[in-house]
Amino acid sequence: MSTENRILVTGGAGFIGSHLVDRLIEKGNRVTVFDNLSSGKIEFVKNHLENPDFTLIKGDLLDQEAIEKACKDIDLVCHVAANPDVRLGASDTRVHLDQNILATYNILEAMRKNNTKKIAFTSTSTVYGDASIMPTPEEYGPLIPISLYGASKLACEAFITSYSHTFDMQAWIFRFANIVGPRSRHGITVDFIKKLRRNSNLLEILGDGKQEKSYLHVSECVDAILFLIKNSEKYVNIFNIGSEDTISATEIGKAVMEEMGLSDVEFIYTGGSRGWKGDVPKMRLGIENMKSLGWKPVYTSERSVRETVRALLEEELVE
Repeated sequence: MSTENRILVTGGAGFIGSHLVDRLIEKGNRVTVFDNLSSGKIEFVKNHLENPDFTLIKGDLLDQEAIEKACKDIDLVCHVAANPDVRLGASDTRVHLDQNILATYNILEAMRKNNTKKIAFTSTSTVYGDASIMPTPEEYGPLIPISLYGASKLACEAFITSYSHTFDMQAWIFRFANIVGPRSRHGITVDFIKKLRRNSNLLEILGDGKQEKSYLHVSECVDAILFLIKNSEKYVNIFNIGSEDTISATEIGKAVMEEMGLSDVEFIYTGGSRGWKGDVPKMRLGIENMKSLGWKPVYTSERSVRETVRALLEEELVE
């Protein structure tokens, strides 16, 4: 990515967004963060607050007027904001409609009205549902998500591709594996740390512990995003971003236990192949398209998980 782009990052004070902001600033871009700080934190971007090339707007993506104003004179929108809690959709059926689909529509409308032509969108492996082919390539279909979160992200993808065609925009859609690393605040690694802090002798694992998924460190995720924006030039560019292996829930439990210096922890399982309604028990993304352009991950899933545990324990922000 060339320097001195004017970039708007929605959710830029959140986990992935703040890491992306760090890298964009480092590369000489002018960055505006738009975040309602519901899950994002000021401390994740506080080192940029005095930088004249950085602007923080506390705003809600459901406020059409605010996002339209924020999109003025922007070259690229990195739309990272979303409600990332996949499980929440089973108890709150509205949250992903509002915070993912309607928020994305508002951004696209703001781009259209401001003649902003480029958007990078963080999607998810959950759009594939229970894929029958693994590793799952971007061309896999039909896409049948099994969670409301996955459905909302797939709807966002459809809005983005149709806006790109109708209004001559360019889009990059990134379907993520599980992204982990410093500043993460949800997901299995965070859950296990919290559980073991409450009781260091016992760890409850949802499902049968055999769920196997791909995990990628956030530093590599950001590397991939910036590489692919720079090196793919179709009007719609869709890429999987993940590691080349998987790790099971039980193996994550063992890694967390070891990194916390614990032993003799009893693992108990809630049973069933899924951790919860909407959980995809097996997930590994095909990344051949990304590799063909010249980028591939270095970390294994286990290394990403272990480094995440170390970072979170050091941050002491997981309560």
